[in-house]
Amino acid sequence: MKIKLRSAAVTAFSLIAGFAFADTVKWDMANEYQDTSIHGQAQKVFTEVAAQASGGSIKITNHFGGSIGYKSKEHFDAVADGALQVANTSMGQVAGIEPIFLLSSLPFLVGNVEEANLLWETAKPAYEEVFARNNQVLLYASPWPPAGIWAKKAVDSTEALKGLKIRAWDASGTATLQGAGAAAIQMSWADVVPQLATGGIEAVLTSAEGGTNAKFWDQGLTHFSAVNYSMSLNMTHVNRDAWDALTDDHRAALMTAAQAASDMAWGALANRVAENYAEMRANAITVVEPVPADFLAALSGAGEEVYADWIGKVGDVGQKILDNYRMARTN
Repeated sequence: MKIKLRSAAVTAFSLIAGFAFADTVKWDMANEYQDTSIHGQAQKVFTEVAAQASGGSIKITNHFGGSIGYKSKEHFDAVADGALQVANTSMGQVAGIEPIFLLSSLPFLVGNVEEANLLWETAKPAYEEVFARNNQVLLYASPWPPAGIWAKKAVDSTEALKGLKIRAWDASGTATLQGAGAAAIQMSWADVVPQLATGGIEAVLTSAEGGTNAKFWDQGLTHFSAVNYSMSLNMTHVNRDAWDALTDDHRAALMTAAQAASDMAWGALANRVAENYAEMRANAITVVEPVPADFLAALSGAGEEVYADWIGKVGDVGQKILDNYRMARTN
């Protein structure tokens, strides 16, 4: 399967001449992650194209690194209530509110960018329905590269994982790692570096991207074990009342910007891991790959209960998504 990208920038510039923009829209956009992350880079594209496609009448101020005061786990309610107009959110962290959002970080469900995109497209209508039910509009998703384990040693066996104080970003990762013997804890991204510095945790489940942006080598983490746990999603979502208050032309400009951001994020993913690994090795990080098959089997087995628990919460909707995804993947 090929991911189909189109040049939204061309569309954006073509819109400017035909649209009449009367009012200026000023929004704040929250993101817990750094501006150098793939999500931060895509968000910059989103806000820049929104400005261009609206003739400068849409002005979105980016707040990276949690600088506006909200963590990802708080974004969903903040946008629903109108405290934030728009946010870029790590969705596994709000799965306690809506369990459908745990889907993209279920263990070992996708193995590459094409499968991650296929899962997103399969589940998108269900995501849109949940956002609509919660007074929000879904604009686009941006993917994380595959998650692995950052630590002070190679984590390539159940023995190495046993008792390890490791951070996971959501309930899925926490339960899987605990099931495999780790002392795992769910933790927001903003708390990771402080907890590494104080010894509250000694390892992190995240992508090469996440650790590179946070410069984990400065915290003494010297190994990245590429277990390819999942390729979870961030999603950008808007308060429904703020959306409805826009003109049709403003909404069209924002959808053009969303397409441009989506194209950038999915298109960049293929090369992102290689870029991350190059920077990691330049900073003396040992990339452990391939990870032994018996360890991956143990992790996968530990994650089976996560699937059962997730289906129990989301019911037939979740099972239908998994069935449709698996069928499409084999075609």
